[in-house]
Amino acid sequence: MAEAAILAALRVLGETFTNEGAKLAISKFSRLCSTYKNLEANINNISSELRVMQAFLDGIEMDDQSNKPQVAWIKEVHELANHIEDIVSEFAYLINNQKFDGISIYVTKLFKDPKLLVDLKRVASQLLKAETRLVNLARMKERWVPTTNVSIGEKSYSNEYSYKMAISAHFIDEDQIVGIKNNRGKLTSWLNSKNLELSVISVWGMGGVGKTTLVTNVFRREKNNFDCNAWINISQSYTVDNILQNMISEICKEGKNNSINTGNKDLRELKENVVKLLKEKKYLIVLDDMWDLKAFQDIRDTLVNDHRGSRIMITSRIANVASLAPESNRLELKPLPELDSWELFCKKAFPIERNHECPPPLKKWAKEIVSKCDGLPLALVSLGGVLSCSEKTESEWRRVHDQLTWELENNPNLDPLKNILNLSFKYLPKYLKNCFLHCSLFPEDFSLPRKKLLRLWIAEGFIQQKGRSTLEEVAEGYLMELIHRSMLQVVQKNSFGRVKWCQMHDTLRELAISLCKRENFGLIHEDNKSESAYGSTRRLSIINLRETVKHDVCLPKLRTFLSFDNDVPSSSLLSMIFDKSRYLTVVDLEGLPIETVPNAIGDLFNLHYLGLRETKVKSLPKSIKKLQNLQTLDLLLSHIQTLPDGISELKKLRHLFAEVVIDPTYRSFRTRAGISLPKGIFYLKDLQTIQALESNAMVVRELGNLTQLRSIRIWNVKENHSVELCKSLSKMSSLSYLSIYASDEKDILQLEGLHLPQLQKLGLRGQLKETMLESPLFKISGNSIQSLCLLWSQLQNDPLPSFSHFRNLTFLNLTRAYEGQQLIFQSGWFPKLKRLELVLMPNLIHVEMEQGTMEGLEEIWLDILEQLVEVPKGIEYLVSLKLMGCTDMPVDFGGLAKGIHQLFHFTCRVF
Repeated sequence: MAEAAILAALRVLGETFTNEGAKLAISKFSRLCSTYKNLEANINNISSELRVMQAFLDGIEMDDQSNKPQVAWIKEVHELANHIEDIVSEFAYLINNQKFDGISIYVTKLFKDPKLLVDLKRVASQLLKAETRLVNLARMKERWVPTTNVSIGEKSYSNEYSYKMAISAHFIDEDQIVGIKNNRGKLTSWLNSKNLELSVISVWGMGGVGKTTLVTNVFRREKNNFDCNAWINISQSYTVDNILQNMISEICKEGKNNSINTGNKDLRELKENVVKLLKEKKYLIVLDDMWDLKAFQDIRDTLVNDHRGSRIMITSRIANVASLAPESNRLELKPLPELDSWELFCKKAFPIERNHECPPPLKKWAKEIVSKCDGLPLALVSLGGVLSCSEKTESEWRRVHDQLTWELENNPNLDPLKNILNLSFKYLPKYLKNCFLHCSLFPEDFSLPRKKLLRLWIAEGFIQQKGRSTLEEVAEGYLMELIHRSMLQVVQKNSFGRVKWCQMHDTLRELAISLCKRENFGLIHEDNKSESAYGSTRRLSIINLRETVKHDVCLPKLRTFLSFDNDVPSSSLLSMIFDKSRYLTVVDLEGLPIETVPNAIGDLFNLHYLGLRETKVKSLPKSIKKLQNLQTLDLLLSHIQTLPDGISELKKLRHLFAEVVIDPTYRSFRTRAGISLPKGIFYLKDLQTIQALESNAMVVRELGNLTQLRSIRIWNVKENHSVELCKSLSKMSSLSYLSIYASDEKDILQLEGLHLPQLQKLGLRGQLKETMLESPLFKISGNSIQSLCLLWSQLQNDPLPSFSHFRNLTFLNLTRAYEGQQLIFQSGWFPKLKRLELVLMPNLIHVEMEQGTMEGLEEIWLDILEQLVEVPKGIEYLVSLKLMGCTDMPVDFGGLAKGIHQLFHFTCRVF
């Protein structure tokens, strides 16, 4: 990970010293202080040395821990790159935090501050020392570091291990394989399909999930149904010649073909030989452990299609490689379910026990260990094998459980597991490695929220600008790449089909934790770990803090602090962080019971992310205005209702979340409130998100200055705000999420003049005129809208026909939107709808969906507001929900039971 540290240092160097003000400041400073007259050249030298070191690290085998001098040297490079990043961050703060008009005046006044001059001399001196250390490190490498570059075609240590594992899969006894019956049946049916065209079958999933074992089992059973076959392991460092030579050798070894000498043949001759061997034959070829599409494309022209039912089977950890097969021939392998996991583990852990039964005293810890494996067959087999040779005592098994991370890193018997998982990490692109390790800072089995994760990665500096895409769009691409590479698992998608929550597999997390520690990426505090390791850590995650942190703990290099323990002693913790960790970039205190934020937070000049969501904080200190690098301020569901004027000075602010809960039951008209914003905030040109603000005449007028907004939620909109609000919102050509909430039930939202062609999510709470449904917002913007919520609209006419043309709608919520008696969803409407929520009015007595309506619908949610208590006593309230042709539809009746009162009788029927 030294290369990632170098990239971070180079990024900060580039951002800082390409700035016009910074260049003038350096020039002026060099003239004032003769000791630093060559400072600009020194900075260029540092950048050059780092770039060359980066190129050197790109060409060596980074996971070769046997080369001790190299490991030690890389560690030195890593620490120095981190130190340079810190120095440059402080230098940028010193020269950019002054407020003057005009660069020339700014630079002149800058150096009239004696304290500032002293600080600049200190930082410049550190830069010169860093340059000297870089030069010495380069010399040290030449003297002490032997390097063995891995050329194309050679097998690295990890690749060699992967190859051996693939070979061993061919010799696993049938009775040692668990949980493959259904998947084996699918693959067998695809292989024996009556389709005579050459077809590709793919099996993909994370490393260690059993892809090779499954395919090997099928291959052994079915290969005799083909005229010839070949099993080819494709490493990350493959050559086309090598693949073709192996194919020829495999096909010929069956004895049905004469042996061919491939030693001196060029690429053309090798391809001709393969074509000759496959022509007029029904063949089966397995391409195992394929890492990229190019490997297949390189040999595609040799795969003869003679319409004899030939098959290509591919195994891969990567989704886009699996997409070489049509979707109907694509199998994503998932971890084993609980019962299969237990069976497989016991077969390995208790090989000589009767029926492989676990002794009762060990059952508790055996279950815990199996749970840690989270259904990953390789982990179950590896740990089961280790424990089969250990003492069958409760204390020994508890020890293995408690120090699983250490065992993974140090126990040679777990090398198969470690190396297979390491291979996935090793071949991640550099820009993804930090993102992957960052996910391990969250607790085990934690569902990672997509949007928050992306904002954290941006704050950390992991995301690089790409063309005209926003950083958030680039970050989402990184997340999807990690998912497609089987490094993260999707927990839930929203109705749009976008990832909402994802998760890191437990075993992969254990690997990542050990890498975090080895690479000094971050430290996780769980239970009572020693605080002595804190000193040099750059990221600290508090998951379980059982005792008060000592006041003398110093975290001078800390850049990220995350807390997931709501019982953390906040007073001592906050003072420790804010007073002693001056380079902090991310502080996330979500859920902590803190009531105040120390004024010292203003000294965190490098802070990009401040998370105070669901805390008890009521106000922010005035020093908040000094956080000139702040990108995300998350105050959602805290007790803050007003922001200080200084917020307007945070020029880099991208996301502002602040909202207060009024009605925790969420059943009244006004459930939440936004916050009051100072006027100056409407001139922050980087601002993309405001959730949520309180409307007033000034707000709706000034809002139009934020033309770059992509997401906004507005509370307390009065009827007389509507015209001005439409003018302001219509200037936001990139707006994709909009929620508008009227001040009360009687205020009408007159938004007929609103036109937002890019809008994807729309929520309106308040009375609407019937003409609203004929406005451009519904007639034109409707083509892009994917989520629509109409709440308390009080419409007299059936609204469904007005937006039945929303072809991309995936989520629809109608809460007291319609005061008629029946809703009928006609066939052909809303073809992409996944989720429907209906909160019913007392007079709505019939909901019907015609045959074939919304065939993709996955969930219906029904509720009755507590206002039903107003129904006159003795009147039967009957809802008829008719789902024709949807007998298997899951229906969540949500709050229906809560809406049943003694004042009336309620029934619900599903036909």
